[in-house]
Amino acid sequence: QVQLVESGGGLVQAGGSLRLSCAASTRTFSTYVMGWFRQAPGKEREFVAAISWSGATNYADSVKGRFTVSKDNAKDTVYLQMNSLKAEDTAVYYCAYRTGIVPGPGKYAYWGQGTQVTVSS
Repeated sequence: QVQLVESGGGLVQAGGSLRLSCAASTRTFSTYVMGWFRQAPGKEREFVAAISWSGATNYADSVKGRFTVSKDNAKDTVYLQMNSLKAEDTAVYYCAYRTGIVPGPGKYAYWGQGTQVTVSS
């Protein structure tokens, strides 16, 4: 069982930055992908970014060039650096973990509780 705990959400003005963190309690899979998703009110959850065990990354078109996903293996932590934030980035952000090699959307086995990001225009 893997527990994921997100942190770093909050309220920021448009154009500002936030960094989200996702700490994993343990690693279950030798090859894995950690992803970030978000869900805005009244909308379906959508893929944001992902990083594989090897460091390969993948991003949704809506965040390319603004968001960066990274990881610290020693801390079992994944980060999502969000720059040039827009009002439409407002959502609850979730991190998730699955086995795999290629980063991207997929069937994630474990999910965090989510952290709220609100961007004021």
